[in-house]
Amino acid sequence: MNLSKTLIAVLLMAIVTYAIRVFPLAIFKRKIKSRLIKSFLFYIPFAVLGAMTFPSILFSTSNIYFSIIGTCAALVLAYYEKGLLTVAVSAVLVVYFCEIFF
Repeated sequence: MNLSKTLIAVLLMAIVTYAIRVFPLAIFKRKIKSRLIKSFLFYIPFAVLGAMTFPSILFSTSNIYFSIIGTCAALVLAYYEKGLLTVAVSAVLVVYFCEIFF
């Protein structure tokens, strides 16, 4: 790939990134009062993060069943309101031990 194509690609990515951040400011000039829109905008980052990470979680190990077991372990610990570090390390250890013993 030559330099001009690389610079064009970087410029387009910068424009798209900037537009995404400026677009809401241009649309919503006043404070949002609708509870529906506020709650929708509040949950968008969590939904996007989940949609981006969940497929990676399932295919990150050698066996999809071990990934499912680790995910279930993480969900149970998160349900009981354990800390983020505890949930993450426990899920990794569950998958690790599954791969060693099975």
